[in-house]
Amino acid sequence: MLDGKSLTCTEVIAVAVRGEAVSIDPTAREWVRRAADLAKEVTGRRPVYGRTTGVGANRMVSVEEQEVAAFGRRLLRSHAGGTGPLIPEAEARAMMVVRANQILAGHSGVSEHVLDSLALALNAGCYPQVHSIGAIGTGDLTALAELALTLLGEQQWLGPHPLPPIDFATSDALAFLSSNALTIGQSVLAQGQLSALLDQTCTTAALSLLAVDGSVEPFAEVVHQSRPHHGSQLVARRIRDLLGEITHTPARVQDPFGLRCFPQVHGEAVDGLSALEQVLSIEINAGAENPLVSVLDGDVFHHGGFHSITLSLALDKARLSALQSAQLCVSRLAMLCEPNYTGLRPFAADEASGSSGLMVIEYTAAASLASFRSMAMPAVLGHATLSRGVEEHASFSAQSARMTGEVVPHFVIVLACELIAAVRVLRMRQMHPINSVELRTAFENAVHMLPKETEDRPLTVDLMTASALLTGERVEVPEQLRRVTDKPA
Repeated sequence: MLDGKSLTCTEVIAVAVRGEAVSIDPTAREWVRRAADLAKEVTGRRPVYGRTTGVGANRMVSVEEQEVAAFGRRLLRSHAGGTGPLIPEAEARAMMVVRANQILAGHSGVSEHVLDSLALALNAGCYPQVHSIGAIGTGDLTALAELALTLLGEQQWLGPHPLPPIDFATSDALAFLSSNALTIGQSVLAQGQLSALLDQTCTTAALSLLAVDGSVEPFAEVVHQSRPHHGSQLVARRIRDLLGEITHTPARVQDPFGLRCFPQVHGEAVDGLSALEQVLSIEINAGAENPLVSVLDGDVFHHGGFHSITLSLALDKARLSALQSAQLCVSRLAMLCEPNYTGLRPFAADEASGSSGLMVIEYTAAASLASFRSMAMPAVLGHATLSRGVEEHASFSAQSARMTGEVVPHFVIVLACELIAAVRVLRMRQMHPINSVELRTAFENAVHMLPKETEDRPLTVDLMTASALLTGERVEVPEQLRRVTDKPA
């Protein structure tokens, strides 16, 4: 139930990805109705941006009385200037549920029937055709304009069947556009995916530690109590729980940083994603429209609350901190390929002369890490001065959200390479983790799915399988790859 104040990131994902239905809280609906009435009343007695005036640099231009009726539709059409690929269905649905919930916060002045049409589309499985490029962190104007024109019937819905068009009053147009709903929705989806991967990273790192007889001293509670950063304490405790009682003697006095500094590095990633979720929990329930309608004050307020620098900075930190963790995955992969750590042949190869074993997945991991690194550049380093100089700063949260989603598959590949290597080394050393039920189950699932053969062969199927294990998706191996990996009769 959408009420404008209690929607969670988990619920956004449920609606966007799994198609769960929404309903409207009656009390919140009443605030929407009162805000719309107040906005019309205030507009009748003083200038209100985007209702009686133009927008941007045209804020001082009054809309002629005889043109007011057509102004809203012209505004929506003129702002539908997005380009690039269309966003996926899940992102479109995330944008819709976020925008509906924001309207229910009761500060937009958008008409009640617009809200109902959004809910109808969500529950009917319909979503708009929205282009991905056109926002810079001061409102997803082009995306929301395309959504608005779809609600109006000027653009076609995608989905099982068409929906009846609605009317947009002039008072609804800018109020509907004044939101970062697409950026917020994309951020919620990316945050959920990265958070799940961070937990999988702990499990994979624990397997790697066992595979190379690593030391558990870096995860000792006393170490992290003496320097009590939240993230490192959390990660160290998680590894201790996964490892349970260790029976092996550490092979070294000190391990490389990939294991020894894992709590410190990965802890920052966990904290970064947690901080992002806190920001998003505010954003999806926020009334940030400009002007803001306040029923309690009986007036509207012109402001800059739509500026999304807080979200952009949180997204940038999440990517940068997750990158550091991915870099340690590559470090542990190198250990798993090194005889000095495993006691096996180089690259965990079999006994055939000159076998390459897992050599090539180091290159695959490095390639994905390079792409990850290029996308981790902070978006807030950008700058823009627009609309004849009156909008002279931008957060570029739209770019940051898009990049945060785009790093996910690269992180998956890097982690999949480590998982493949850890499982192979454990198998070849005839080690079966029994330290905890969770770790044993993860290992057994991987052993069941990943090919056990160690002779040189194409590893693409291994990578696809490990990636699916990490993301919870079904393994879809193309027929031509199945034929390549099948043994001759």
